[in-house]
Amino acid sequence: MQNSPHASFGNLLIIVIVSAVLGLFFGYLSWGLVLGLSVWCILQIRQTEKLRNWLHQSDTVPPEAQGPWGEIFDDLARIQKRQQAKTKQLKDIIIRFQQSSSALADAFVIIDSHNNLEWWNLSADRLLGLKASADRGKPVINLLRDPRFIRYFRKGNYDDPLQLPSPVLNDTVLQYQITEFGFGDRLLVARDITQLVRLEQTRQDFVANASHELRTPLTVIRGYLETFLDQELPKPLTRAMNQMQTQASRMESLVSDLLFLSRLEASQHILDESPVYIKEMLSSIQQDALVLARAQGKEHNISLSIDSEYDLLGQAQELHSVFSNLIFNAVRYSPLKGKIDIKWTVNQEGGHFSVQDNGLGIESIHLSRLTERFYRVDEGRSSSTGGTGLGLAIVKHALYRHGAQLTIESQFGKGSLFSCHFPLDMLEKVNSANAAT
Repeated sequence: MQNSPHASFGNLLIIVIVSAVLGLFFGYLSWGLVLGLSVWCILQIRQTEKLRNWLHQSDTVPPEAQGPWGEIFDDLARIQKRQQAKTKQLKDIIIRFQQSSSALADAFVIIDSHNNLEWWNLSADRLLGLKASADRGKPVINLLRDPRFIRYFRKGNYDDPLQLPSPVLNDTVLQYQITEFGFGDRLLVARDITQLVRLEQTRQDFVANASHELRTPLTVIRGYLETFLDQELPKPLTRAMNQMQTQASRMESLVSDLLFLSRLEASQHILDESPVYIKEMLSSIQQDALVLARAQGKEHNISLSIDSEYDLLGQAQELHSVFSNLIFNAVRYSPLKGKIDIKWTVNQEGGHFSVQDNGLGIESIHLSRLTERFYRVDEGRSSSTGGTGLGLAIVKHALYRHGAQLTIESQFGKGSLFSCHFPLDMLEKVNSANAAT
């Protein structure tokens, strides 16, 4: 191939010389050159036509040709063979990938940048009801029509998986996880977690039943303790009775929190949402927090700032538990004469409730585990405040049911900021009647 340009130029030069000699011999130099160049052009056109016909055919044998064109055909044939070998290798890889993915129990679905279904494995047929003959190239949200999946798919934030019933299998629960790759493409993985959900439900039922069964004996114990404390008793016995009553009250609070948490875990979404008057609720909790601070002798400065134009849609009892847990935690863990700022603000991203204090703060290694049940940063400090260790777990689950999120920022020794972020569709404009009250 390296000699082809020189050989082509040599052939052209020979034709020009021969044509010029013949033209001089007959007395027509110009016509001789024109005739010679025309013959050369016709030969090149014929070779080009051979090349075009060969490239459009599946035959790998190159056409016969001499000189530079023969070298070009041979080089192209070698390139074609290498390309065919690579294509076969890629096809084999794709076939092996499809065979291996078909053996997986999880559903894998590739969605293109236009949100259309591009490819899926056999498990997707079984778990999601996709049909290769009818569904390929169709929008995924036209086939998986659950509104919760559509919101999850469109929001673009896939850090947390989505748990939903299978659209085609009864009593089957799927966990959806989406990963973005390439230029706007997505990989959807749907996993059957029915067994895990059943085990979790068994655990929740056990906790709920055990907590419920503990209520009656605790009520009896507290009743007798109150009766005994009304009597004249020796001081050592009175002191013991007071301690028993304190621990019984703490156990009763723990049982109540366990029951409440079990009710929250029983469903991922609220079914009875109604307007929640934020100003009224937060003002009431602020007064309760001031009472708690005075009871603990801390004399906190608790401020309240409210965007009074918007209220929330939700379950009032759950939201009251969320706000009061965060505010009372700030009261308990802030030092004497601490400053606590409570805020409710609204912007284009949604509604935001926050509680900021200048208390002891939390080390960064603990932040990711604060919402776990019974997790304590400092066992001794938490016990002294009388907490059950379930407050932030309740906050997390109640917010999840409202489509909201909890964020925690803290610096050890300087205080903490707990924020709840509610989506726009959970906000409601305050009407004039409620605003007036």
